Amino acid sequence: MFKLTSLNLNGIRSASNKGLQAWVSKTAPDCICVQEIKAQADDVAGRFDALDGLRGYFHFAKKKGYSGVGIYSRREPSEVITGLGVPEFDAEGRYVELRFDSAVSKRSIISCYFPSGSSGEERQQVKFRFLAAIYPHLQRLKTEREFVLCGDVNIAHQEIDLKNWKSNQKNSGFLPEERAWMSQLLGDGGLVDVYRRLHPHATDEAYTWWSNRGQAYAKNVGWRLDYHLATPGLAGGAQSAAIYKAEKFSDHAPLTIAYDWAH
Repeated sequence: MFKLTSLNLNGIRSASNKGLQAWVSKTAPDCICVQEIKAQADDVAGRFDALDGLRGYFHFAKKKGYSGVGIYSRREPSEVITGLGVPEFDAEGRYVELRFDSAVSKRSIISCYFPSGSSGEERQQVKFRFLAAIYPHLQRLKTEREFVLCGDVNIAHQEIDLKNWKSNQKNSGFLPEERAWMSQLLGDGGLVDVYRRLHPHATDEAYTWWSNRGQAYAKNVGWRLDYHLATPGLAGGAQSAAIYKAEKFSDHAPLTIAYDWAH
């Protein structure tokens, strides 16, 4: 089994102070995709460049204390790709891809942090531009290799993916345009929502993010914003999924999926 975790850290220093390392040591994933590091290269060097024997590979934002993604891997990649090649988004540190190529297969693991549009219309338009840019990128990539994109997508796809769907239909994260984009990606776009393949009807237990307001976490008023989006070849090897909520490292919960990629 290959255990792959995705977690929005909401700050790597903050998550570390809340017990992240001990949890990684206990659960022993093979690879961890992290988002919203909120740190620069100098902050990570010597402190967070490895995690329980997993080496980290990062794409930092230019702005201090903002965004940033990383992948901690037990295995050394054959190539590391940072950024989408779109300056607007690459300056925000939103995409890192590890490639594991051999004579018999080409596979990638991607950590990606989609923009949030919740702060206002300007950022919502940034989010729409990001969706427009990453869709063709993923379409090209799947013609070349198998991959799993792990990340905070900032979209709840279906009504069962958030507690209060009726009152959120005009809010970023559950807008019709965002949901339609996801439907297209999982339809004609050919990718698989791996958690939903394993748990097609899960509701309350599927949430991965909770607002810091109004006791949302205590009341489990959550959203499912974190995904493993995979090509069918790799998605077919998914065996089990777990969302860890016993401890709280962030406003997001880690989503771990175990894959059998020897099939």
